[in-house]
Amino acid sequence: MIEKMKKVSLVVMDKSKTASLEKLREIGIVHLEKKDVSSEKLVAMLERKRILETASGVLRSFAPKKNVPAPSQIPADIAAFVLDLFEKRKMAQDAVFSNTKEISRIEKWGGFEPEDIKYLSEKGVVLYPYEIPAASYAALGDQKVIVLGKDKAAVFCVAVGTPLEGESPFVLPEKSLADLQLAGTRLKFEVTAIEEKLTAFSSFSAKLDEEAAVLAHDIEFETAQVSMDKADDVPGPLTVSWISGFVPASELGVLKRASAENGWALYACDPDTDDKPPTLTKNNAFVRIIKPLFDFLGTVPGYREYDISPSYLIFFCLFFAMIFGDAAYGSIILLIVSIAGISIKVKTGKLPDAIKLFGLLALCTIGWGAVTGSWFAVPYENLPASLQALVLPQFNVLVNLSEFPGILAKLFKLPPELPSNPAQWNIQFLCFTVAVIQLVYSHIKNIKKLLPSAVALAQLGWLVMMIGLYFLVLFMLLKVPLPSFSVYFIGIGLGMYFVFANQTGGNVIINVFKSFSNFLPTFLNAVSSFADIISYIRLFAVGLAGSSIAQSFNAMSGVGGINGTIADVALKTFAAVLILVFGHSLNMVMNALSVVVHGVRLNLLEYAGNHLGMEWSGYAYKPFALLRKDKK
Repeated sequence: MIEKMKKVSLVVMDKSKTASLEKLREIGIVHLEKKDVSSEKLVAMLERKRILETASGVLRSFAPKKNVPAPSQIPADIAAFVLDLFEKRKMAQDAVFSNTKEISRIEKWGGFEPEDIKYLSEKGVVLYPYEIPAASYAALGDQKVIVLGKDKAAVFCVAVGTPLEGESPFVLPEKSLADLQLAGTRLKFEVTAIEEKLTAFSSFSAKLDEEAAVLAHDIEFETAQVSMDKADDVPGPLTVSWISGFVPASELGVLKRASAENGWALYACDPDTDDKPPTLTKNNAFVRIIKPLFDFLGTVPGYREYDISPSYLIFFCLFFAMIFGDAAYGSIILLIVSIAGISIKVKTGKLPDAIKLFGLLALCTIGWGAVTGSWFAVPYENLPASLQALVLPQFNVLVNLSEFPGILAKLFKLPPELPSNPAQWNIQFLCFTVAVIQLVYSHIKNIKKLLPSAVALAQLGWLVMMIGLYFLVLFMLLKVPLPSFSVYFIGIGLGMYFVFANQTGGNVIINVFKSFSNFLPTFLNAVSSFADIISYIRLFAVGLAGSSIAQSFNAMSGVGGINGTIADVALKTFAAVLILVFGHSLNMVMNALSVVVHGVRLNLLEYAGNHLGMEWSGYAYKPFALLRKDKK
């Protein structure tokens, strides 16, 4: 859930504002309000931080090598030294490029000294070198030239005394070909020498990062100090300064006690509608494992939006499992995660949430693959009896489609013509059902948030319409007979939305007309909701594609048909293993990409964006705290 925030303002004596800020930083619970401020000291600190981060980035690109000795002399300012080296390397590389380009331009002329041509010109023998296309050379006529060489495209020649009409002379180089080649060699040695120096200093990257982190901490303090407002119309000794920010409501008592102990004046209130407080989500240990995914995506809910961590985790696990779809793939992921988790646990004593998340995703994939009979895409009939026993009848390709169980039979009827592949039909039915459950849940959350406002009834209407659209999707795509009430649900739901969407006060009839004035956008949103339900079919389609790819690689490997001499069997087995390892590894990578493209999209766009109305406009709560607290 999203922690409730209080907006606070602290008033302190101006003469003690530095000490007060230091104490406030020790407390470490106030997220300071951001202001656009500047000072000479702050500008210098920011520039230094930029230098440190840039130098560290340069060193990270030069991996340390065992055979490169550590630098014998350490400069006082490593960052400046590294950036100077990097700039020299860039200049040398540019010189190498220009030199190579010039060599390429003149090497067809062979070795000659430009100074010799200049010397002949001074003695009255003026030479005009030309690089002429073959067709132009044939058209020279009476104009005399000395041909020095030719290739398929051009003729290299010299006109003596008189330039050729209509042709541009070849521009002579500043240096001879031999001198350019020698210079190129020297420049390449210079680049190599600089890179060796940078490699020798690459181990200092961590030190520069540490210095940058400390400086960022100091910049935060300086920014806070410059941000403090000051009462200018008060006599010097009595001048006060104040600063504003946000603090979690649960921590307000801590700030009150600190204010009393330090003589600060504290004002606390609920944030105004114009305020944009930071977002602090607090969940139990199980739900918290989804946070690394949000951090990876860079998504933070707005303070007044929803924390969808619990529902996101549940649905994402299902989407991940359906997209990967194979219990063997899940087992491989679980093995890798277990090894990584044990290694990290031994080193740090902690198990990161990301490891826990991937472990859960692997277990869900194993579960889904087991009930659908997917183990490296091996046909069901070839699976061991123990694995066949785990497959649910509804997902067994050898079982005919049966009537819906229990109460479901009153809502759903099988299509008149039964599908040829009942297992696939059932998975498609499950996709659409998951869609309506998730999207209806989003409108339930909206209703709860909007109550007791009449606008909540508009969300109820949209919810009812979504149920009607669900049955329409089943009718159009799975040929499930359309219940008569579904059409009424669509009409009644849409009507409720038009009646209550703008009932925020004032004349009821006028508000209804306001809703109907937006008929076209609302109608398009209804069509979009219909498409949102259909879009969940991607879970089936992507899973089926992954299974088909796996089956193709199985067939390419020739497993089951390997015979011949011992040498033939050994060679074919080796080739089969290579094909299977490469094919299934590639398939797993493609499935991982599909999870990002499709699994994440369904949660962020269809669910959170289109139906919960989330814009992910928030920013994370980051209290003004000591560096050691930031690292905890």
